[in-house]
Amino acid sequence: MALASNTYVAPFGAIATHTVVARIEAAFSAVVEWNTKRKTTKILSQLSDRELNDIGLIRGDLDNIPTRF
Repeated sequence: MALASNTYVAPFGAIATHTVVARIEAAFSAVVEWNTKRKTTKILSQLSDRELNDIGLIRGDLDNIPTRF
């Protein structure tokens, strides 16, 4: 039994289109991540030092908050 060949040539422009779409998706993801971090930092900066301490943070930690846990 012979294996069927599954190699084929991609349509003209398919690789370039994929590259452009991947870069747009990466840029969109970066903007979403930046905005999430911005909103989180804004909300946390409105808390008092005591409230931040209750959740285990200090004011200096706000600049280093990860966007993904």
